Amino acid sequence: MVEFERFVLDNGLKVIVHEDHSAPIAVVNLLYQVGARDENEEKTGFAHLFEHLMFGGSKHIPSYDEPLQKVGGDNNAFTSNDITNYYITLPSANIETAFWLESDRMLSLSFDPEVLEVQRSVVIEEFKQRYLNQPYGDAWLKLRPLAYQKHPYKWNTIGKEIAHIEEATMEDVKDFFFNWYVPNNAILVVGGDVTVDQVKALAEKWFGPIPAREIETRALPKEPRQEEYRSLDVEEDVPLDSLYMTFHMCGRNDKAYHATDLLSDILGRGKSSRLYKRLVDEDKVFSSISAYVTGSIDPGLLTIHGKVNSEFNLAQAEGAVWKVLDDFMDERITAEELEKVKNKAESTQVFSEMELLNRAMNLAYAEMLGDADLANQEAAKIRAVSIEDIRAVAKEVIRKTNASVLRYHAKQK
Repeated sequence: MVEFERFVLDNGLKVIVHEDHSAPIAVVNLLYQVGARDENEEKTGFAHLFEHLMFGGSKHIPSYDEPLQKVGGDNNAFTSNDITNYYITLPSANIETAFWLESDRMLSLSFDPEVLEVQRSVVIEEFKQRYLNQPYGDAWLKLRPLAYQKHPYKWNTIGKEIAHIEEATMEDVKDFFFNWYVPNNAILVVGGDVTVDQVKALAEKWFGPIPAREIETRALPKEPRQEEYRSLDVEEDVPLDSLYMTFHMCGRNDKAYHATDLLSDILGRGKSSRLYKRLVDEDKVFSSISAYVTGSIDPGLLTIHGKVNSEFNLAQAEGAVWKVLDDFMDERITAEELEKVKNKAESTQVFSEMELLNRAMNLAYAEMLGDADLANQEAAKIRAVSIEDIRAVAKEVIRKTNASVLRYHAKQK
């Protein structure tokens, strides 16, 4: 159980405080409710670009990292299709430095043209290195638009194409910032060797004066139910053939989410999973294979991904996966099998809460989902999943007409 207290500033900033006085350390986690799904389809990659721009200096602070380093702090950030998250870890005695830094860049970026050009170059280089020039790096650039026809999950966090970042103007940057980087679209979690009264005073001092602004109404198109099998074949200079199979599933807040997550674990989490035992250990079709869920807010994807051994082609490999899935639908899930994946899921949750920063992130994400206390309900929800629940979601999700398959062929030498 992660204890916390919550309050909201007059400008709409939600603040959560988690006290832990076991060490003189504090974390400040600031989650903005904006991700790649909130972008214009003709101007993608902006949420991720902003993750970089936010470290390029703000209204009164030309260098973000320098003052933080002077007080022994460390920081980083990440962007997903749903959120952008910034975090700082530092000695609790210097906690006010974190409030000063985060509030100033919420107040306003510097909007220095040189900073935009530098960070634009960094993001373009990242696009090339991680997605275009790395083996299998572009797989999800191809897979998302195959699986999603309408919903903005059809492009990656990095963006649809480099041109959208290359052509970003300062006006585009300002519009994105002033629409989403507002206190009434953010959740601040402060954890560690702090007190509620201390955090209240600092939040009012540093964030209280920042005015709320109207947030653009989200009107995201719903993805229609998939009713036809989709596939795409590509050929690239990669070591081995690789198979990607996705199936539409529910969103993170749906009551069937945990059953679907455990379904993916039974199919492909670890060496005792059904796919691994049959297709890696026994039949040697794959050198590796796994299954997982994207965990996105809106309806996401259950994904199966495997590297194919050279003795088999991708058609044979896909057929072998479908055989395991068909057998799964016909066979009984044992109580022992379900207990095993529940124990793994619970242990992952428990171990994540050992780290102060993870606790802060979990609280922020849960609050974004609707209630910070959802972070404390995960274990109970996992425990409540029955064999019948998994059977029901498997029948809905593991359908051939719900599958989008990317067959990633290695070029013949």
